[in-house]
Amino acid sequence: MIREVTPQDLSAAASLEALCFPKEEAADESSLKQRIQTFPNSFLLLEVEENIIGMINGCITNQKTITDDLYADAQKHDPHGDYQSVFGLDVHPDYQHQGYAKLLMHAFIKKAKAEGRKGLILTCKKHLIGFYESFGYRNMGISDSTHGNAVWYDMILEF
Repeated sequence: MIREVTPQDLSAAASLEALCFPKEEAADESSLKQRIQTFPNSFLLLEVEENIIGMINGCITNQKTITDDLYADAQKHDPHGDYQSVFGLDVHPDYQHQGYAKLLMHAFIKKAKAEGRKGLILTCKKHLIGFYESFGYRNMGISDSTHGNAVWYDMILEF
């Protein structure tokens, strides 16, 4: 079942984030709390047998690329913005490679379309470009983001 996050999900979301991303890249509990408070309708969870095994979240913005300040400040969220960003797409390691990430992404795309957005934006590492291209995202090249001291690629899906 896919549903919107609630404040009671904070601990589970923080645990999942820590499992799925290196420490330098993972959102900490404080950041996730800000996101849950500021844009809960842009933060979806996937439950299997009442366990949270996946999540996707990101603010809404008018920018066509994600900049590091968006990660740092949930107040940059603009509920009337054109683009749904994807800050993180997390699936518990025990459930990876079973189609759950695709379910979450399809739900986020459907939601963005229903809300009248122009598209979605995200950054990813080189080895994930093909995965996101399978949804229709276009690679816009190396990102200016230095989040977690990694090399990121800007991706955009325009409707």
